[in-house]
Amino acid sequence: MNFLEELLVEVELKEEARTEAYFDLLLLQVQQLRNQIAYNFHEAEKECSMINNFIMQKNVQLQEKVRWLEIKLEGFIRERKEKTIDLTHGILKYHKKPDKVEITDMEVFLTNAKPELLTIIPEQVKPDINKIKAFIKQRVIPKGVTVTEGKEEFTYKLKEKEEENGRKKEIRTTVEPTYPHRIAV
Repeated sequence: MNFLEELLVEVELKEEARTEAYFDLLLLQVQQLRNQIAYNFHEAEKECSMINNFIMQKNVQLQEKVRWLEIKLEGFIRERKEKTIDLTHGILKYHKKPDKVEITDMEVFLTNAKPELLTIIPEQVKPDINKIKAFIKQRVIPKGVTVTEGKEEFTYKLKEKEEENGRKKEIRTTVEPTYPHRIAV
């Protein structure tokens, strides 16, 4: 081998080493970019979590204020002893919820139930809650049935501004009953 051939082989080896180093550098850049992407997602999750915690704290405070105002509204309608009060920005209602009938032991109920308390669907027999409610009002409670008496409930609807189509948007809210002897002032 002459000097030029040796020099050419040496240059080719160096070129190949540089090429490998270049592509190894590309792999390093891919790894760094993927690490940056993962870091960005992690940081975004932390920031979202911080924002959500902040919003939750703010909303808890606002919800407490809403609850306090709802107690005042319920006290107002109780004081007036009216079932419905129509105000400019909403409607206050105070009404009794219907009794709730629940079958606690299906086998006991079905063995003792009168036919008028059942709805028979071919291949299926199930209690008819409406018929049971009517039956209980006239007679005794059948075995296997529990009656939860309906409680009086305070609700209100907020009146919103009219939408483009001329209809009003309503927000209906049911308020958990407060203590009957407590009236907010």
